[in-house]
Amino acid sequence: MAATMQTAVAGTAAPPVAATTAPLIEVRDITKQFGPVVALAGVSLTVRAGEVMCLLGDNGAGKSTLIKTLSGCHRPSGGEYLVEGRPVAFASPREALDAGIATVYQDLAMIPLLSISRNFFMGREPVRKFGPFAFMDMATADRVAREEMARIGIDVRDASQAVGTLSGGERQCVAIARAVYFGAKVLILDEPTSALGVAQTSMVPKYIHQVRQRGLGVIFITHNVRHAYAVGNRFTVLNRGRTLGTFDKAEIDIDALQQLMAGDKELQDLSMELGGTV
Repeated sequence: MAATMQTAVAGTAAPPVAATTAPLIEVRDITKQFGPVVALAGVSLTVRAGEVMCLLGDNGAGKSTLIKTLSGCHRPSGGEYLVEGRPVAFASPREALDAGIATVYQDLAMIPLLSISRNFFMGREPVRKFGPFAFMDMATADRVAREEMARIGIDVRDASQAVGTLSGGERQCVAIARAVYFGAKVLILDEPTSALGVAQTSMVPKYIHQVRQRGLGVIFITHNVRHAYAVGNRFTVLNRGRTLGTFDKAEIDIDALQQLMAGDKELQDLSMELGGTV
């Protein structure tokens, strides 16, 4: 599978971004506490236009808390959060979305029995008026849904078909295309390959590349190092709410990244402990 993904993205590296360009997102020493529980203990990262920042960490590393902080679900307890160089303090996910921070969660927030176009425009339907009456402009909705899906490589012949008839990878495409169409500048992808099969997983890098070419920044959250290494430009590793480091792809190979994420020292200590008891 790794070979398939690496082949899919060969030669698709994004052009370098000028150092003087303000990051789309920058967080500096972000902390988040829930009573006595410290979920984030000084996390820093940046995301620039046209790049994929991969956020890696095992279960309990703090990935979900960081996502919810970036997307406006949680307010940070401390640190700085900047969007295009301006400090922000989002009070709700709607404020984050209005600022161009869109999150595609694992469950995709879709209704399987509704059509592709209805899911695409849910809550933002194009409207036609006839006298005192208003109704959804289905012709416009179907056309836009087809066009936006085609932009990232999915040919939808009938946008009126139920979204539940699509594969998992295609539903991911609907969610991504929807976020891009409605003005996302940064796309946060929460474990986009976790529920997909091998063939569907190999489609995800292509979608991400198409999005990145349009100048968006992407935060790709995963615990799968191979998936991350296939698509990422830079990698930030979390462990127990702390940043272990941020690396350009040229600075670290996949084995070193795997060891860092898995906690190489902890694994060595465990190996010695088990070896000593045998």
